[in-house]
Amino acid sequence: MPTYEFRCETCGRASRLFFTYAEYDDATPQCAHCGSMQLRRRIGRITIAKSEDARMDALLDDPMLDSIDEDDPRALGRFMRKMSAETGEDLGEEFGEVVDRLEKGQSPEEIEKAMPDLADEGAGGFGGMDDF
Repeated sequence: MPTYEFRCETCGRASRLFFTYAEYDDATPQCAHCGSMQLRRRIGRITIAKSEDARMDALLDDPMLDSIDEDDPRALGRFMRKMSAETGEDLGEEFGEVVDRLEKGQSPEEIEKAMPDLADEGAGGFGGMDDF
C-alpha cells in the first residue's frame, strides 16, 4: 500500500498516511497528531534504479573502502553490511551472523572457530573466513 507523507499546517508535525491508489483521489487526509485537515503533501524519498554493475562500481569507488583497516572487524562488518544492501540479494542467515559478529568486534579467526561449518561450505558458502 502506498505511503504518503504530509506536513500539518496547524501543528507543523509530519504524518505518514496509507491510501491505495484508488482511495487517494477521494481521501481527506487528517493529521495523525492534532487531527487538523490542513495538510500539505510532502515529496517522500525517491529511489533511482541502478544496474547491478553501477551499484557495484559505486561500492568499489566508495571512500569507505579505502579506509577499511583489515585489522578492525567492526569496519569490515560495516562494509560487508553495506555490500549486502547494495547487491539487494539475501545472502543467508550465516552471512548475517558473520556480519553481526564482526560489527561486535569479533575477529574473523574467532568467528571461524565458532562457526566451523563456514570453512566447509566450499563454493556454495563462504569458503572460509580468510576470504574476508
